[in-house]
Parts: sequence; C-alpha cells; structure tokens
Amino acid sequence: MRGYKKPTVSIIGASGYSGAELTRILLRHPSVKLEKLYAHTQAGKNVRDVYPSLDTDAVYESYDGNLETDLYFLALPHGEALSIVPSLMKAGKTVVDLSGDYRLKDPEEHAAFYSGNKEPGYFLTYGLPELYHDDIKTADAISNPGCYATGIILGIAPLVKKPLKEASIKSVSCSSISGLSGAGKSGKVELSFSEMSGNIRAYKAARHQHTPEILQALDTSTIQPDFGFTFTPMIAPLVRGIYSVLTIQLQKHLSAADLSEHYRMFYRSAPFVRVQKTMPEIQHVVHTNFCDIHVANSADDGTAVIVTSIDNLVKGAAGQAVQNMNIMLGYDETHGLL
Repeated sequence: MRGYKKPTVSIIGASGYSGAELTRILLRHPSVKLEKLYAHTQAGKNVRDVYPSLDTDAVYESYDGNLETDLYFLALPHGEALSIVPSLMKAGKTVVDLSGDYRLKDPEEHAAFYSGNKEPGYFLTYGLPELYHDDIKTADAISNPGCYATGIILGIAPLVKKPLKEASIKSVSCSSISGLSGAGKSGKVELSFSEMSGNIRAYKAARHQHTPEILQALDTSTIQPDFGFTFTPMIAPLVRGIYSVLTIQLQKHLSAADLSEHYRMFYRSAPFVRVQKTMPEIQHVVHTNFCDIHVANSADDGTAVIVTSIDNLVKGAAGQAVQNMNIMLGYDETHGLL
C-alpha cells in the first residue's frame, strides 16, 4: 500500500532465549520493522556472533531510555520491567512484557511468588488471546502469559469458562515437563548436561509462581479456589517444549467424545489451538505457535485426563507475544506466525 509506514518494534532483553526467538520471528514479519535490539550484557556484539542462525547485521545495544520506537517487547528477568514499563506507557508506546512483573493483580501474591514488591494497580491486560482477545485488541500494554500457564490454562478453560452439562470441576492435578530453555540462558550447574542427561527432576511442587496466574486467568480466587488445584512442574533433558498432563475430577461423568467435541467448539475460532484425536507430542509443536490438546481419557467416576503440548519459547513466550502484537495493531493474529 502506497504511503504505508510499518510500525517500528524494538526488543529490550534481546539476547536471551525468548529475545532471540522474538528476533527470529520479527525479522521475517511482513508488517513491522525491527529497529533496535537491546541487551546489556551483550552490548557491542554483533547478533550473528551470539546467534549465527539469525540473519541480521544488527548489533546489540544497551537500553538508554530510547523512546523512538512504536512498540517495545520486554524479555527481561523478573523484576526488571517494573522500572521500564511506566516510562514507556507514559510516552504513549505500545508494550508487550514477557516477564511476570505485571501478571498478578494482587501485590501480596506477587510478593509471595516473585522477589520484590510492587504497588497496587501494577497490572497489565493479560495476553492470552484465546480467552481475552477483545481486551487485548483495545489495550496499549500487555502482560504475556507464562509458559507453563499457557498450556495449562488452555487445557482447563473450556471446562471453566463454559461448563458442559453442569459437570463442574471438583479438582485439577497437573504435572508438567519443561525443556531446559525455560530456565533462561544463565548458566546453572544443576541444569548442565552432566546433571540433566538421562535425568528428570521436579521442583517448586505446589508453589510455582504460575499457580496464582493460572487461577487468576480462570477467574478463580487463589485464596479459596473454586476447585482443588495442584501443580507439579518438572524439567527434563529437552531444549524446548512443555508437556502437561491434567487429571481433572468432574462432578459427573462425561464421555471422552463429548469432552473432545466441547473443546473443539470452544476453540473453533482459535487458530493456534488444535484439538487432536491422537496423543500430542512435543515434536509436533516445537518451533510453532500451536497448542495441541487431546482428551486422553474419561472414566465413569468423572475423572478426565487432558494432555496439552506447546513450545515454551514460541507459544509460551515469543510467538504468543507477536500474536498479541498482531491483535493490538489490528492485523490477523496469525500474521507472520504461520
């Protein structure tokens, strides 16, 4: 279109795994111009020297408060966005924050699950497009969901947002396995090859920071939940992927066929959710923005088993962030992601 000026986008925290994935997606996005890549620890280095697979001549820079870009992605460690986002919003910039700094509404919950405190009201529109598309469309700033939270919420939401045949949830027990990239790029001995090869390990059982996020997104009080909820995250010797098995106890029995049809109808307008007839596998979703869901079983006592799979760096981070950007800028949400 003649005279059309592409919106400019920059990434603050561009050298981490999520930042690199954002760079990869945005370099090929047809309707935005990737302008600046900020990365304090890598400042001065050519992007290709850090990530040879990224096709760009750009050089990492230190963020100095630049406000020339139209939209900013923040892919920073938890706590660092709190000092940057307010100035961006005051300047009228569009913001997508990938950290947990602005996800939780309750400052006491934030203090309990993240290091540091924040003031009441430090909460941004929650950027899960499958549930909050209309809110995202009118928002100027988005808090991108956590990786575990994305797969788990999408696996539960149809039974909470639109209960079927009065079969409300009594309890949910979730076990999720994540690839090591979910822990970020900083080196940790316990995540080294010699520690994790042939190994699997649970951590933060029943106290992971994504627990209140999940319950909040499902409109459930985290102090007195509408249903019992436990979440056990695990890490495995994978680079990418999150595989979640949800054991859901319903008030009454529903057949697997009925549940599957309910999920298909619930997500019929969600281009990145695929309700599968067969068991999902991580290898089917890596390097994509898809979430695959399968109703694995439904027993006579009301127990249903739902399995979900995503790429933690794409649908669980950078891909979903670009999906949110597309919605905010008025593009089709799949633009540049398929």
